[in-house]
Amino acid sequence: MSTTLNLALIQTDLYWEDPVSNRKMFEEKIEGISDDVDLIILPEMFTTGFTMKPEKILLSESKGTLDWMKKIAQQSNTALMGSIVFQENGKFYNRLFFVSPDGKVEAYDKRHTFTLAGEDEVYEAGNEKLIFEYKGFKICPMICYDLRFPVWSRNVEDYDVLIYVANWPSKRINAWDTLLKARAIENMAYCVGVNRTGTDGLDYEYPGHSAIYDVLGEPLAFSQDEEVLYATLNKEHVTSTRKQLRFLEDRDNFSLIG
Repeated sequence: MSTTLNLALIQTDLYWEDPVSNRKMFEEKIEGISDDVDLIILPEMFTTGFTMKPEKILLSESKGTLDWMKKIAQQSNTALMGSIVFQENGKFYNRLFFVSPDGKVEAYDKRHTFTLAGEDEVYEAGNEKLIFEYKGFKICPMICYDLRFPVWSRNVEDYDVLIYVANWPSKRINAWDTLLKARAIENMAYCVGVNRTGTDGLDYEYPGHSAIYDVLGEPLAFSQDEEVLYATLNKEHVTSTRKQLRFLEDRDNFSLIG
C-alpha cells in the first residue's frame, strides 16, 4: 500500500462549449506532466465550461470524453478526474468521472445543482456520495456548489482526501478560498480545489485560486495563474494528526435525509 499520493491540478482557461478543442488542449498539457504523478485533476465541465445549454453538446460527446479519459489514463499510467456534461436516458447530468490507468471508472453526479444559474432546471441532481480507494487513500470527490454544504461533505467515512472540481467565478472567490480551508480543518482531511481561469461564453470571469490544504488547513499549493499545480499527499500526516488530535471522534451523530 502506498503512503504517498502525487497530484497534478490543471488550472486553465476553457474553450466555450467545444469538447474537441478542450480535449486536445488538455491532452497537450497532460503530455508535459511528470511521470511520477498518480492523479491528474481537471476542472468542472472541463470539455465545455459551465454551460446551461447541454442540448448543444452532441450525445456522442458523453461516451467520447469518457473513452478519451480511459485512453489518456492508460497512456500516461496516471488516474484522471474531472466533471463533464453527460447525457443518459434522455437526461443531463453534471457528472464527475475518476478513471484509473487500468480502466476502472468511478462516477459522481453533482448533488447541489447551482440554482442561481438555473442548473437545477437543466441537470439532474445526484443523491449518492462517492467514496473510493486509490493507492491506499480514501477519496471523496465533489463538484463546485457542493462546497457550500458542509453536511454533505461531513467525514463520517474517515476519508483521507476531499476533492472539489469547479467553475467558481471571481465575484465570489473569497467564499471559495475560505470554504476550502474550512472543509480541510473540519473533516481533518486533505482538501483539494481545482478551479478554471479565463472568461466563459457568458462573460463570467474565473480567477483560478486552485489550492491544496493539509488536514490542519495549512496550504500546500495555491495559484492564480494558468498552470499545473503539484503536491504530494502523505498518508502518515493524516493518521498521525488524527491520532494526536481526536476531533473526529467527537462528531455529533445524525442522519442526512432527502
